[in-house]
Amino acid sequence: MNQATGVIFCLAYIVGLISTGVSWGRYGILAVGIAIAVAMPKLLLKYTRNSLKSTKKRRSRTKENIVVEPFEAREELSLLERLPRAKWVWAVAGLTAFLASFYLAVRSPQPTINDISKLIPVGGNTQEVAVTVRGRVVSTPRLTRSGRSQFWLDTDLVSEINGSEGGVVVNREVSGKLYVTVPLLQATGLYADNTIAVVGSLYKPQPPSNPGAFDFRAYLAREGAFAGLKGRQIDWKRENAIADVNRLNSKTAALWESSGMRPSQIQAMRQRIVRSQLSQLNVPEGPLISAIALGKQAVDLPYNIRDSFVQAGLAHAIAASGTQVSMVLGLVIALTRRFSKQLQFCFGVGALFLLVGLTGFEASICRAAVMGFGTLFALLLSREVKPLGLLLIAATILLLVNPLWIWDLGFQLSFLATLGLVVTAPPLMAMFDWMPPAIASIVVIPIAASVWVLPLLLYVFSVVSPYSILVNIIAAPLLWILSIGGMVSALAGLIFPLAGSVLVQVLEYPARWLIAIAQYFSQLPGNSVAVGQVSVFQLIALYGLICWVWLGGSSATDSVADVTDVSSATSTVRDLTDVTDRRRKQETRGKREVGRKKNQGKERGKKQKSRIFVLPSFSAAWILPLALMAGITIIVLPAWHVQASLFQVTLLATSDEPVLVIQDRGKVALINSGDENTVRFTVLPFLQQQGVNSVNFAIATHGHLGLSGGWGKLLDRLPIKTFYDSKDATQIHGGSDREFMTAVQSRQGVYFPLETNSTVNLGSTRLQLVNAEIPVVELLVGERTWLFVGDMTPEAQSMLSKRLAATGTVKRTQVLLWSGKPLTAELLGAVGPQVAIASADEIDPETAAQLRQSKTQIFWTGRDGALQWTPAAGFKTTLESEENQTSFL
Repeated sequence: MNQATGVIFCLAYIVGLISTGVSWGRYGILAVGIAIAVAMPKLLLKYTRNSLKSTKKRRSRTKENIVVEPFEAREELSLLERLPRAKWVWAVAGLTAFLASFYLAVRSPQPTINDISKLIPVGGNTQEVAVTVRGRVVSTPRLTRSGRSQFWLDTDLVSEINGSEGGVVVNREVSGKLYVTVPLLQATGLYADNTIAVVGSLYKPQPPSNPGAFDFRAYLAREGAFAGLKGRQIDWKRENAIADVNRLNSKTAALWESSGMRPSQIQAMRQRIVRSQLSQLNVPEGPLISAIALGKQAVDLPYNIRDSFVQAGLAHAIAASGTQVSMVLGLVIALTRRFSKQLQFCFGVGALFLLVGLTGFEASICRAAVMGFGTLFALLLSREVKPLGLLLIAATILLLVNPLWIWDLGFQLSFLATLGLVVTAPPLMAMFDWMPPAIASIVVIPIAASVWVLPLLLYVFSVVSPYSILVNIIAAPLLWILSIGGMVSALAGLIFPLAGSVLVQVLEYPARWLIAIAQYFSQLPGNSVAVGQVSVFQLIALYGLICWVWLGGSSATDSVADVTDVSSATSTVRDLTDVTDRRRKQETRGKREVGRKKNQGKERGKKQKSRIFVLPSFSAAWILPLALMAGITIIVLPAWHVQASLFQVTLLATSDEPVLVIQDRGKVALINSGDENTVRFTVLPFLQQQGVNSVNFAIATHGHLGLSGGWGKLLDRLPIKTFYDSKDATQIHGGSDREFMTAVQSRQGVYFPLETNSTVNLGSTRLQLVNAEIPVVELLVGERTWLFVGDMTPEAQSMLSKRLAATGTVKRTQVLLWSGKPLTAELLGAVGPQVAIASADEIDPETAAQLRQSKTQIFWTGRDGALQWTPAAGFKTTLESEENQTSFL
């Protein structure tokens, strides 16, 4: 089996794993494999014959006395000429892809019969399931945004179950993995491999209830967990963990033997390094240096710093990647250059194992470690390293070990970035050959990596950071200093902590400068541009363009070379027929040239026997701008068309005040924002998915909530052109609008107070504030009237009903939006809604019965998730339920 056949089999395996992304992909890839096995050999044979004919015709037009390099002596072959023509190769490749899809299905985690998630009632977790779970900690505790500590727990026994039937079960055997969160102080001193008991309540993760929100249930499933535990307390003592534990056998007894809550050797080494780096530096400089040296899994980096790096396009700086591996291998090879190759190989492999253990078994560091091992192995055998082939082998090996990594974003980004460095960086370095190599590499590396990861980032996050390449170029010198210095101080701290503490102080100011750069660019206007939801077809088209630029340039370059050879041959013939004196000299020179070229042909023929796969050259100059224009069109044109034609009203599923988004043919109105967490995890992801880069109208119906952190967080990320704040509500709740008014105006926005009974035109939608205290808001969406009603006592509802009936302020309502709390029959009769929507997890049963009696359709966000309404399709829910999935009102 030659190299080309091996490449085909590796690619077939990877494509087979990717095919599981769609339900019919497994059988679709089988059908494609059969078709290719039948048709590809014939097509390749036909292509080869045509290529030979065209080559002979072209060369027959040249003069006999012009020396032409024979076809067999060509050093490089086209892409199609490298492919094998045997049918069995393509048949086996198709079978490999088909079996790969089954292999992924077999390796995908599934809850077992006694999985701990089975203890939660099928209908969900409406009743608290209080438990005491015992198991082994399998990860280092991490700090969450809410200030709690999180870790993974492999469960074995559970006790004190109550909730589903009110009973109690003691010492029940279970299995499965749990996502556990506990108060921060409870997890202090907790390490991986410790055996503990956690008291708390079980819950099942729910699917995302808002468009664009994080899918927590899918994340847990990828990690092999199907339930979570909100812990209250950790029992550290073995004898008190579960009362009267009856061990079934010696194996179970050995498993539960107390570990003394001591860290493992690798964890102790990691702690030794981190403590030496943090002892002389403050937060966040100290944690940043540790994160750059060992990855973000080794230390809890503050979330505000982490967010700044992500928004600025520097997220790779705080993740363990190939940078650490290359530095460690370079250092080991440099220190052992006087030793034998066998010793260099052993020292290098040992350093790789140590680095992977210290940084954690993440996909990116495992990829770099496998490629580093391949480099060391090639050094041992004195063989040349082919980076592209090594990258493919590393991907195949890792996906054989863990096929689930094919859908891991870190794995995908790591390999795409490395692929960009392998195939795109060399031609870009040739383009920048007029610059010093050190400076050219600073410019080229961010461009080469960004080109290949950008389509995937657009597909996953729907945003692009315009400053990311510029930021990486500016920050590159600081990153190199911090990476090298961090690794040196880590090595010194591992051997002698005081030496590591002294060395790390030199890095304090570079760390401050890097943080300042990240924060500055993350706060610039337009630091992230939303492009809307990118489809799979757009993703495939973008990568097709990138591959066209990569592969298509070789054929164009060859064609140009052929034309140049023919024209130069013609001019040579003319020169030979002009002057007789010069002809003899040319013939003598030609004979020498013949001998030289024959020798070159022999040497190239020898090289050709071992050179089967050759990296295609970079594209011709005209292909690059054409592909760039096509890529921009693929992204911008669909997003512009959707924005220009879409009219949609979305009620987001929130835990506090109702949040409404109105998209009116390019103009966006946002009614209420919620708190800061609502903006971060609900509002902003939805607006990014919809391609919204500014809010035309923002209305705060609750004056005291309008001044909360939610609007401030939104204003930091998106410009608000016009902000309406309820003036009466502000006076009622005793707030001051001066600070927020200044913030809006400083960002070139306009601030208006919203008074009772005032009307605001939001494009084709009209808003009227009926009552500021409750509040009561009327929306006229086309010919349909929407009424928002806040929390009210029965007396207030009666007064409002009479007031509405007397003044006729509110028209007959088609849609009623309320908090889910009880509504009086009098108010429901005065409003008379056709559709009632509760922005709540549950609704009052009596109110629901009255609405059903009047044949009013009912939705609530706790059951249906976010609701979206369009004139053509009516209401659509985000979550599936047994009723009310759609409404054509």
